[in-house]
Amino acid sequence: MRLISRLLAATALTLAFGTAAASAKTLVYCSEGSPEGFDPALYTAGTTFDASSRAVYNRLVEFKHGSTEIEPGLAESWEVSEDGTEYTFKLRPDVKFQTTDFFTPTRALNADDVIYSFERQLSGDNAWNQYVPGASWEYFNGMGFPDLIKSIEKVDDLTVKFTLNRPEAPFLADLAMDFASIMSKEYADQLEANGNMEQLNQQPLGTGPFQFVAYQPDAVIRYKAHPDYWAGKQPIDDLVFAITSDASVRAQKLLANECQIMPYPNAADVASMKDNDALNVLEQEGLNVAYMAYNTTQAPFDNVEVRKALNMAINKEAIIDAVFQGAAVPAKNPIPPTMWSYNDAIKDDPYDPDAAKKMLEEAGVTDLSMKIWAMPVSRPYMLNARRAAELMQADLQKIGVNSEVVSYEWGEYLDKSKAKDRDGAVMLGWTGDNGDPDNFLDTLLGCDAVGGNNRAQWCNEEFDALVSKAKEISDQGERAKLYEQAQEVFKREAPWLTIDHSTVVMPMQKSVQNFVQDPLGYHRFDGVDLAE
Repeated sequence: MRLISRLLAATALTLAFGTAAASAKTLVYCSEGSPEGFDPALYTAGTTFDASSRAVYNRLVEFKHGSTEIEPGLAESWEVSEDGTEYTFKLRPDVKFQTTDFFTPTRALNADDVIYSFERQLSGDNAWNQYVPGASWEYFNGMGFPDLIKSIEKVDDLTVKFTLNRPEAPFLADLAMDFASIMSKEYADQLEANGNMEQLNQQPLGTGPFQFVAYQPDAVIRYKAHPDYWAGKQPIDDLVFAITSDASVRAQKLLANECQIMPYPNAADVASMKDNDALNVLEQEGLNVAYMAYNTTQAPFDNVEVRKALNMAINKEAIIDAVFQGAAVPAKNPIPPTMWSYNDAIKDDPYDPDAAKKMLEEAGVTDLSMKIWAMPVSRPYMLNARRAAELMQADLQKIGVNSEVVSYEWGEYLDKSKAKDRDGAVMLGWTGDNGDPDNFLDTLLGCDAVGGNNRAQWCNEEFDALVSKAKEISDQGERAKLYEQAQEVFKREAPWLTIDHSTVVMPMQKSVQNFVQDPLGYHRFDGVDLAE
């Protein structure tokens, strides 16, 4: 009943919006879940980024559509010092912020906005650092930016210089990530003066292709094209996110043309979608990994032999067959095989329940009970976490391990799973943000990410030293050697069960034009059009 109520509310609001703008081009995207908020620097979920950073904001540099190649964004050019520690960005002149019902800007983008956007994450003394209580700035802190950035200076209104404490090979690519979205300092100053700072996370305002109009929680998000967008007004006049958590319902709405694009269809529906003359179905090998992270600080999961035994008890091929119907491959490493530095020489833990049971006995572990956390939403790397968890539960039962499948609302799931004292093993995954191995290995498994993106709470000095050294080297071949060694340490220590790397499927109505499937998992609607 709750799902039906949400769908009716979303449909009613969408219809009302469509009636008010009957002559406008309106694209409806059946989003798989609700955003945690609208300040992308506070979060790590792609669902949140789709609704915030990719629609409303820009960054100094951007990824080209369908690529991990960097191109100019709000910075029209940049220079890097010979020693790799100074990055000087020249901003585009006359970039307009969005004018909305809740704020009217009086000036164009300048260096103050860039400095504000980063200093609020960098400095604990900044008034905005904890404007959302408990804000952990997961990407910024987890990637070691507080130690990396020495200073950010305003050279003039259109020039900003970042000085680093050491060279950082992925730095430019990192600045194209969602957490590096540029906010309006003028808007922030008004909110602070009015004592309404939390509005920044509820009513976003940026320089991006679409401006925020309204959000009805768990139902619909409305945007309209930014008329003064620096790259040109979008072909779509109105963009609507119809939040539809059930993949079967998303498919029904797509077939009825109630939405024109949907992500993450059930694997069982893909064949019939491909046969439907009204639809286009895009497919792409995903730059992703699904995993189950043990809490390596909690007994008995602090014992590597226990973790390996559990890994050997789980039949990953069966999960891939049931959840993806073969549209995925088993994962043995924490990075996908499409990424440079992938160590294909590593041998995966075999599926061997008898050996797994013996290993547990030898480790002195009997009558083990554990929780398996299953995501409540479809993700590109795991279409049905509940089904996967049930299969794991059955496999573990065969070796005498009792398990309970638990879940929470998506935002709560992400928040609770970060806790250092979390009970149980959490299922999650990752789609690369920038095409660099550092974005998987350090962001998800580095010591700085413990209590954040590092859901295994795993701090291994040998691993951390390898990935930290790799970031300081510019030669990709030398970096690759270090990352290959890091993968060996990871496999030896087994902080995760690596599950799969999936093929990403995006069905849409044939009326949709110029939508580009993205290796980084973005759902971007700038440049997208609808046929008349």
